[in-house]
Amino acid sequence: MANVVEIRSLTKAYGDVKAVDNVSFALEPNRIYGLLGRNGAGKTTIMHMLSAQLIQTSGDIAVFGEAPYENNRVLSQLCFIKESQKYPESSKIADVLAFAAMTFPNWNQELADRLMEDFRLPPKRRIKKLSRGMLSSVGIVVGLASRAPLTIFDEPYIGLDAVARGLFYDRLLEDYAEYPRTVILSTHLIDEVSQMLEHVLVIDQGRLVLDEEAESLRGRALTVSGPLAKVNAFAAGYKELDRQGLGSLCSATLLTNGSPEDVRARAELAGLEVATVSLQQLIVQLTSGKMSRKADDAR
Repeated sequence: MANVVEIRSLTKAYGDVKAVDNVSFALEPNRIYGLLGRNGAGKTTIMHMLSAQLIQTSGDIAVFGEAPYENNRVLSQLCFIKESQKYPESSKIADVLAFAAMTFPNWNQELADRLMEDFRLPPKRRIKKLSRGMLSSVGIVVGLASRAPLTIFDEPYIGLDAVARGLFYDRLLEDYAEYPRTVILSTHLIDEVSQMLEHVLVIDQGRLVLDEEAESLRGRALTVSGPLAKVNAFAAGYKELDRQGLGSLCSATLLTNGSPEDVRARAELAGLEVATVSLQQLIVQLTSGKMSRKADDAR
């Protein structure tokens, strides 16, 4: 089956500043992707270009095999729910859902009604009277009930408490299992969503720094601790993400290859303590700027 999204050498520049810098990746049908990175990394700019809300400076974008800009055939199959989602303030929640029902061909009203009950949204309340969390809940209802073949959520949970966020994740997985589609989740709460992600894309300073299956990433990053000489000898064979030292002792965070169990066993055999690094910790290490500083120091 053809890719849902294909991006090649995508760049978005504002004068001399490149918000997105020569990014290429592809998204397969019916998978959940994490688009991750720090604030200002370029994630939202990419999503705006995918949804034809921005035009790229250079490079190619294909969504369902076609350029998305001014293409209703493509855009009707795409639902983009963003953190700053705006609705007419004088309209009611029911009006927003009615408009969404006319916009998205796969709209499911039964699901929308269930989600309205789940998130305790009063359909007759006007948008201007909603809290930040209720506005986020409206976006979640629209995003899930659209059942769009490409559904994008950019920080969809602002203002939601842990219970409501958990409800969102549960309902997303439930409906995705029954009606698969391609989902992009952009979030800073990486540990909360890590188990539902099937593939991870990490953007840092406008560049794609990681494009990998989530399953292969889990357990690949380890922190080894012990005497400096032993850590140095063990770390020599791996990509080092971070290092902390105190006197003759140090710890190094490593991105390994192969079986995590084998790497752990070899580290323990070398007399080192080993701790697994979570996906969120790994992303923090990859985008902290330490890697680029190490490269500069090595020159």
